[in-house]
Amino acid sequence: QVQVKESGGGLVQAGGSLNLPCEASPSARSIGAMSWYQQIPGKRRELVASITNSASPQYADSVKGRFSISRDNYKNAVTLQMSNLKPEDTAVYFCTAWWMGRNYWGQGTQVTVSS
Repeated sequence: QVQVKESGGGLVQAGGSLNLPCEASPSARSIGAMSWYQQIPGKRRELVASITNSASPQYADSVKGRFSISRDNYKNAVTLQMSNLKPEDTAVYFCTAWWMGRNYWGQGTQVTVSS
């Protein structure tokens, strides 16, 4: 089993920045890709950013140039650095960790961007 825990959500003004840390435990697990998804009310959950354990990041077009994902393989941790935030980035953000053929999800953290 893998447990995934996010933190760092909150309220920020448009144009501001926010970091979302996430850690998968236990650290002894050999985790594959770790990702961040966003779920906007009334819409389906969508992939925002993903990074493999060889540090190859991918981003949704909507966040390219504004969001950056980084990873600490030793800790099975990722951080989503969000900058130039927009009101449309308001969502619940979920972190996931891939292990043994399935994706493990965290509980989610709310990010609210005010205009």
